[in-house]
Amino acid sequence: MTEKMDPTSKAYLVGGGIGSLAAAAFMMRDGGIPGKSISILEAAPVMGGSLDGAGEPAGGYSLRGGRMMTTDNYECTWDLFKSIPSLITAGRTVYDETVEFNERHKAHSLARLVDDNRAKVPVASMGFSMRDRIELVKLANADEEAMGASRITDWLSPGFFQTEFWFMWATTFAFQPWHSAVEFRRYLHRFMLEFTRIETLAGVKRTIYNQYDSLVLPLQTWLAARGVHLVTDCKVTGLDHTTEDGKLAVTGIRCLIREEAAVIAVNGGDLVFLQNGSMTDASSLGSMTTAPRRLTKGGTGGWALWEELAEGRPQFGNPSAFNRCIAQSSWESFTVTLKNPGFFDAMSQFSGNEAGIGGLVTFKDSNWLMSIVLAHQPHFPNQPAGVQVFWGYSLFPDRVGDFVPKPMAECNGSEILRELCGHLRFDEEIFESANCIPCRMPYITSMFMPRARGDRPPPVPRGTRNLGFISQFVEIPDDVVFTVEYSVRAAQMAVYELLGIDRKIPAVTPHDKSPRVEFEALIKAFK
Repeated sequence: MTEKMDPTSKAYLVGGGIGSLAAAAFMMRDGGIPGKSISILEAAPVMGGSLDGAGEPAGGYSLRGGRMMTTDNYECTWDLFKSIPSLITAGRTVYDETVEFNERHKAHSLARLVDDNRAKVPVASMGFSMRDRIELVKLANADEEAMGASRITDWLSPGFFQTEFWFMWATTFAFQPWHSAVEFRRYLHRFMLEFTRIETLAGVKRTIYNQYDSLVLPLQTWLAARGVHLVTDCKVTGLDHTTEDGKLAVTGIRCLIREEAAVIAVNGGDLVFLQNGSMTDASSLGSMTTAPRRLTKGGTGGWALWEELAEGRPQFGNPSAFNRCIAQSSWESFTVTLKNPGFFDAMSQFSGNEAGIGGLVTFKDSNWLMSIVLAHQPHFPNQPAGVQVFWGYSLFPDRVGDFVPKPMAECNGSEILRELCGHLRFDEEIFESANCIPCRMPYITSMFMPRARGDRPPPVPRGTRNLGFISQFVEIPDDVVFTVEYSVRAAQMAVYELLGIDRKIPAVTPHDKSPRVEFEALIKAFK
């Protein structure tokens, strides 16, 4: 444990995602650091990072995605949001309002998978052969060290990837067959409770609005009220550093603040927290008439700081393990704004679920492997009555569509809606006046790429004096990436270590060690 931070020192957080916002809150709540001593530097015009959500009825709403939430796990997330007041209900916390909302709107999907005949696929059985069961148990019980950088396909036979379980698990968590076997194994353990209810998504919890308005905005408001400096339009271009007693120490932050070059001095007792890597780097939006542009990390700089630090310093990890292959980490989402209830009414009649209850509907035979979800309405606070919003995504945007003769990556919003209508057998007139905004995300599952030991650094890399990492690309034993929880846990770990906070971090709940949960999972596997 390091010495406690001097209250007169300063902390700088590079990147304004949920991890940095959480870190600032932990510094104040648990470390006694005054808000005026904390600065969050964000290149975008708003805070929130990957948990974005914006728009209005005329121009359309857009969000890149939403992370799966649960109240049975996410120990650090709820430890934080039990301290953050609701912006909706006076006297309640964000945690309180989320629990109460989900008591009123319990998830129970009745149309989790749909086949190419527009029929709901029976999902009471996971569809496993005995070979699938044996291989899955072998993978789940394997030693991570022995697994190394292996892929899921190295452990499971081709038939497994045609099971009902795979289609549900893969689209719930966004796994691809070529992704990390270690990460897949961790998900099996961390979400063993969800294994037994994956067909209904009963364990999934939703926020009242999209996650930007329900999580980011109340947290940001709480920070701002306590004097935290929220600096937007500030692109950090480099970190100056020196080596003292064999430890790397950051001495300056080079940045462009509204295109004006500046250097922020980092003094002896100051701390710096860096978002190393970005799963939404190089994202681009399209429109009803244009497809999203094809961008890469070369033109955005989202990975550059980590790459610069890691060059010749293996203790900082290996960013190339994650960002080397866009074809294996890319997928595309889309947000649709509607001004008449026709589509929502038709989906309710088809699925048997009201909006906000059913969760993902996956078209399992679609070339794009398309899924959509109709959230409880309104999904945005400024969304007026008579306007509805839904979201969808596809895991294979490089494949030619079933009803549109081109890859999704080349499609505009109108063409994506045409493809969706084809799978549902809906007339295209149902989307008259709809606004579909597609979003290309070339690195969205980069954190799932096969990795070796050491490719992800710990939240406080060894050999550093005043630098912590907060992202989906740090190593946290037993926890799983692509979750809000991972970012918040990384933030709590980094802050507690660098500030010397003597408070126990909430442990990962060992659901996989429960005899009841293990027994129910075994029964489910043999259905």
